[in-house]
Amino acid sequence: MVIVKIKNESLIVKISGDLDLVIAKDFRETVDKILVDRPLKNLILDLTEVNFIDSSGLGAILGRYKLIQQQGGKMSIWGAKPSVHRILDLSGILKIIPVFKNEKNIIEKREA
Repeated sequence: MVIVKIKNESLIVKISGDLDLVIAKDFRETVDKILVDRPLKNLILDLTEVNFIDSSGLGAILGRYKLIQQQGGKMSIWGAKPSVHRILDLSGILKIIPVFKNEKNIIEKREA
C-alpha cells in the first residue's frame, strides 16, 4: 500500500508491506503523477512498514530519485528496518540517498 501526503514543499510517501513488483508499480505511478502535476522540493520515503524490497522496488526508488533530481529536488529515506536497510546498502542506494532517523529531522534539514 502507498499513502502520500504533501507537507510544505515535501511529498511524503509511506509504503506498507513488501516493496515488490505490485507495490513498486503503484509507488511509481502515484509519485510520478503528483510530481508532474506539482513539482516539489523533497521526496521523503517512509519505510517504517516495509519488510522487504525486491529488484523492482529498488528500480522504482532509483527512478523516483532521478525524477526528483531532474526537478531540482532531493530525496530522503527514513524508518528502514535493519533487513531493509541492508538491502538498500548492498544495492548502493544509501550512497546517493540519505537516511534520517525520523521525518521531522528530514523536513528540518531539507527546508532550512
